[in-house]
Amino acid sequence: MNRRDIFIIAGLLVASALGYYLLYQSKPVEVMPIRADTGSESISVEDEADNIMVIEVAGEANGTVEILLRPDLAPKHVEQIKTLVREGAYDGVAFHRVIDGFMAQTGDVEFGKVEDYNNVFAGRGASQLPDIPAEFSDVMYVEGVVGMARSADPNSANSQFFIMFTDYPSLNGEYTVIGRVISGMDVVNAIKRGEDAANGMVASDPDYMKKVTIKSDM
Repeated sequence: MNRRDIFIIAGLLVASALGYYLLYQSKPVEVMPIRADTGSESISVEDEADNIMVIEVAGEANGTVEILLRPDLAPKHVEQIKTLVREGAYDGVAFHRVIDGFMAQTGDVEFGKVEDYNNVFAGRGASQLPDIPAEFSDVMYVEGVVGMARSADPNSANSQFFIMFTDYPSLNGEYTVIGRVISGMDVVNAIKRGEDAANGMVASDPDYMKKVTIKSDM
């Protein structure tokens, strides 16, 4: 090996070491990865605190779930969700429809309260706010993605939303994506399932959102 080759190798080693240093010294203090197919890179919790919804889940599943809301994808839906959170409308609302291998649905602030839960009516209600026009995106429905529930009318989403247990391509482009779970997916996976014969409706004693807040308000 001649002197020129030695200098080239030494230079490559120095450049590699410098690159490693810059990469790991420039990261935010608190970073959480988001899957590439959900349309978001890693995010700083501190920077995104006003768009992180924190759900305290109670029942068979107990723990905290954090959801990164995506106003860049669905600004009108996220604005409505945050308004309902800050009004306390989601506190005490059940996960009324939970299908194993599919998703957990909640957010019926009209008929879904756990204190007087009735599975005949749960899932039929909405909030006092108006329905929201669809804001479809190319973000795929994969594990942890949060979408807005609606009727057959694409513009009928209001307050109900669902969290995916797994990837479900048939929903892509059909329901508005509002965010993704960034912590507490183990809690989501433990939510009490409904009856298969009843299309996932939870007959009684559903798990529920004990308290819902926006992280920047805590």
